[in-house]
Amino acid sequence: MEATATSQIATPSTYFLNKRRAIELGHITSWGRKGRTRISPESEWLFRAAVRSVLNLTGLYERGRRNALRPVVSNIDMAFPNLPRSFDGFRILHLADIHADCLDGFGDQVAPLLRGLETDLCVLTGDYRFEVDGPCDAVYPAMEAILNAISARYGAAGILGNHDSIEMLRPLERLGVRMVLNQNWEITRGDESLWLLGVDDPHYYGCDDLIGASSAVPEDSFKILLAHSPEIIEEAEASGVDVYLCGHTHGGQICLPGIGPLFLNATCRRRFTRGHWRFAQMQGFTSRGLGSSGVPVRYNCPPEIAVLTLRKV
Repeated sequence: MEATATSQIATPSTYFLNKRRAIELGHITSWGRKGRTRISPESEWLFRAAVRSVLNLTGLYERGRRNALRPVVSNIDMAFPNLPRSFDGFRILHLADIHADCLDGFGDQVAPLLRGLETDLCVLTGDYRFEVDGPCDAVYPAMEAILNAISARYGAAGILGNHDSIEMLRPLERLGVRMVLNQNWEITRGDESLWLLGVDDPHYYGCDDLIGASSAVPEDSFKILLAHSPEIIEEAEASGVDVYLCGHTHGGQICLPGIGPLFLNATCRRRFTRGHWRFAQMQGFTSRGLGSSGVPVRYNCPPEIAVLTLRKV
């Protein structure tokens, strides 16, 4: 069947774009939608140094670094009675928290795992760079290697995360990513369609605009939402979203046996911070993320490449 797609003409809200720019420039302070704020660069540096020191002293740092370069592929089926029949078996490659410049050669390490995956659509739910401030130039070569390895019939769509700068929008689009920041995209198969909605980061920036992203979307349509974090689940379900895809939590990244994640960094119920979940009529998936944040290590929480298959029941 021929792949066709049309995009909503409306542009992202100027208010939210200007708000994000003002936050990035330090003109205003954001507490995010859930009262989160970013720690200072000094505190971030001290935290990273402390963690690295402990891991080096215990001889665990190199093991954690090797773990961070070994993604696993998760295959998840999600069944819906209202999925348009022509989208039965629709495969979505979900990549979250890539942090493409977290380790040297990261893009080249990940690319071979992606080349064998045939999917219909790739979605990227934010956090493309490792740092939260400073230049973004190191991100693009690794992102290009990753994107060139992806085989998705309808291409790739993405949003921004709390590590990203708004200046990354155009370079990512030039690399072939359709950025749906507080926008939507209608994907059609024959005379049926589903709608992809994307919102800006709700965690730190608080610039998510679900109302704007839902503009002109038919109320009874099948809707997939891309959000960076799982912190607007209730709002999304109330808006009629069917599938909520996010990341941000890294699944904890550092998990202790018998204890689990030390940090999740999201203000929501713990069951929404990892894997496939349900909330009322909505289903969601929170990825463990492909890259690493803070310190480029992982323990008992492998990086994840998720392939989600939508089923009609």
